[in-house]
Amino acid sequence: MKLTTTETGFTLTHKDRVVFEHSTDAPILFLGVGEANYDMYRGNFDITDYVTERLPMRQFDVERFEREGVEAFAVSFKFDGEAVLKMIVSPTAEGRLKAEFEAIDKKYNRFWLRVAADKEERVFGCGEQLTYLNLRGKNFPLWSSEPGVGRNKKTEVTFMADVKDKAGGDYYTTNYPQPTFVSDDKYFCHLETTAYADFDFTNDTFHELQAWDIPQYLLLDREESYDALMENITGVFGRQPMLPDWVHDGVILGLQGGTDITVEKIAIAKQHGVEVAGAWCQDWQGKKITSFGKRLQWDWQWNPEMYPGLDTKIHELKEQGVRFLGYINPYVLEDYPLYKIAAEKGYLATKKDGSKYVVDFGEFYCGVVDFTNPEACEWYKDVIKTNMIDFGLDGWMGDFGEYLPTDCTLSNGVSAEIEHNKWPYRWAKIQHEAIEEAGKTDDILFFMRAGGTGIQGYCHTLWGGDQLVDWCLDDGLASVIPAALSSGLMGNGIHHSDIGGYTTLHGKKRSKELYQRWVEMNAFTPILRGHEGNRPDDNHQFDTDEETLLHLAKFTRVFKHLKPYIKDAVALNSQKGMPVQRPLFMHYEDEAETYEIKYQYLFGRDMLVAPVYNQGETVKKVYLPKDNWIHAFTGETFTGGEWVDVEAPIGQPAVFYRAESAQRALFEGIAAL
Repeated sequence: MKLTTTETGFTLTHKDRVVFEHSTDAPILFLGVGEANYDMYRGNFDITDYVTERLPMRQFDVERFEREGVEAFAVSFKFDGEAVLKMIVSPTAEGRLKAEFEAIDKKYNRFWLRVAADKEERVFGCGEQLTYLNLRGKNFPLWSSEPGVGRNKKTEVTFMADVKDKAGGDYYTTNYPQPTFVSDDKYFCHLETTAYADFDFTNDTFHELQAWDIPQYLLLDREESYDALMENITGVFGRQPMLPDWVHDGVILGLQGGTDITVEKIAIAKQHGVEVAGAWCQDWQGKKITSFGKRLQWDWQWNPEMYPGLDTKIHELKEQGVRFLGYINPYVLEDYPLYKIAAEKGYLATKKDGSKYVVDFGEFYCGVVDFTNPEACEWYKDVIKTNMIDFGLDGWMGDFGEYLPTDCTLSNGVSAEIEHNKWPYRWAKIQHEAIEEAGKTDDILFFMRAGGTGIQGYCHTLWGGDQLVDWCLDDGLASVIPAALSSGLMGNGIHHSDIGGYTTLHGKKRSKELYQRWVEMNAFTPILRGHEGNRPDDNHQFDTDEETLLHLAKFTRVFKHLKPYIKDAVALNSQKGMPVQRPLFMHYEDEAETYEIKYQYLFGRDMLVAPVYNQGETVKKVYLPKDNWIHAFTGETFTGGEWVDVEAPIGQPAVFYRAESAQRALFEGIAAL
């Protein structure tokens, strides 16, 4: 780390890269005053900001001092001769650069910081991004929310969702934002804040990081390789635990409707050769019917009327090698038993005057369990341990986490506006600790869509959220690929999606072809799990016809066959933070083409997957990096370094393995399955 000063500016470098280049003519810091308005409707936010001041911090003083035996710097930024913010820059024990921010004038609640950039630099990350992989040329508001339907303002389905439901979304809307980016210059940059943020990558010479609060610090480090960079990043944020062994044994069928239906559908699947690892029954605690479709009864305990005998059947299924999974979220249904307990004990968020506060979730209302209250956290962990783990559940969807309203009051006294982006972290921590305290970390799987800084060490796996049941790039099958790659670069290296998508609205219905193509892709992800969608009767399902059942059976055999390879990749993610699904540039960094490819991925080190994501497509255009490749289903060999056209009929996806792989014998067995 080196700081060079002149009368009119300073330059800060770290590991031979310029981080800040400040001058009176081109300041790196702006402070301001603003008042935000957050209009939330069922997890969708319309956010505006009225900025009354944005002031350049041109003037500065530098003080050099020693901290823990190494040189550090304190930069005092001034306006009209008065110091308003201090930036203390020092190396951490691990060699990272850390710039801490101390507000001197407390009136400022808007912050813009410019980090030096190169014109040709590419950047990735910012949590889970579903439209773009390379973020350069766009800005990305970072606020946890519903991603929206369609996520493209130019499409009819997004227009319809906006007009009818205020739920259209845009290219940046995401369940999981994180104020962190990764550069192709092999550095990461993280801004420690949970406030609303916006990272702007549109300028040639700097990246502008905005936050609606004064951040705690900026953290940055650079490495010589992407492997080392991922180990560094997860050294900061944490690493996901290993997946339970049973997860690799086949598909987790998304089922609902009761005990008899569940048992019957498992039997039908097995009769057709489907390898079944589990049954995920999101309605295990009952259901509600709304205009949106089948919804769940949010009172987290077994519903014996809908699932009679489940208390014994769940153990019988486990003896047959089929695990049973359920559903929970961080809200409790108004006037139901858990809500009444939480309200009586003061475990719910309130209005400012301490009165009742509930959130509209679409024709029903719920209380927000206050995770800033330690007693509420212990109570909710006990709900999970008693009603779910002790009952026999082997996992669940830990849904939501994005809906914390900004106008509720929390027990820790921190503004809900500041807590909002932290809520997914708090929710992940509750679930992980409940499992850990029950001694079940190696055996229980839970998955979340919401995310934020620090979930890496608590959230066992992400799933991509509620994709549309269609082929649109921004919100269909294709969108989960950049979602997996971007979140993997943040240290969430285990990612998957609902087979066939979820959202069935505005005339969109899941077709047989879409379902089959999604199966083919998900067989080459760490977890193979289905979902019936919000309107199951409108969607093609795994058991709609025999051909679909046999197709699913084939790819569950492929998935199970790859168990040793997938387990090795999952172990590397747990040990060193290397994601299971990787962008091509991670291992082929000298090939410029690989940095712009967002709809292909490396599955571990030795497999390349190019999913079909266009309706009716049977010939797939694939970029193969410079290596020797073998088609996993045909055995055809290719020399990489170019684009190739590959036949890809249903049942024969464009999946390749490296000829020099130590796992070649395993891969050769795929074609016979």
